[in-house]
Amino acid sequence: MKNKEFFVGLFLLAGFAAFVYASLSFGEFSPFTASRYYAVQAEFDSVSGLKVGAAVEMAGVPIGKVSKIALNDDDRAVVEMQIERGVRISDDALAAIRTQGLIGDKYIKIIQGGSDEPLAEGDVIIDTESAIDLEEMISKYIFGKV
Repeated sequence: MKNKEFFVGLFLLAGFAAFVYASLSFGEFSPFTASRYYAVQAEFDSVSGLKVGAAVEMAGVPIGKVSKIALNDDDRAVVEMQIERGVRISDDALAAIRTQGLIGDKYIKIIQGGSDEPLAEGDVIIDTESAIDLEEMISKYIFGKV
């Protein structure tokens, strides 16, 4: 009888450990993958529709995610991105906010520049293109404020 209880308890502990591991791996906090990324920032005039956790892509390939969005002292949006360590982004790269499809989720598209100098941890991407607000464009067209 005690043998059966021991194995049931062991099975429950293994299940609980698997649940904790899955929660940490798929959640916002992941201690197992933190060293796989380095942080870079970009400043935008508008990040309308962009959310924390949004994809960061280069040439259509996911290379990271948005980890933080905040306002700086100049009332510009500062976006912090976690980029995979194996990906080198040139210091003259362009960061643009794009939409997947016509009304899909927003993501950041990185377009490489011509420089051989890579960005390091904490560097800022200078050249940016803000999100295009489709509602604002339509209202300007409808109300003749072109």
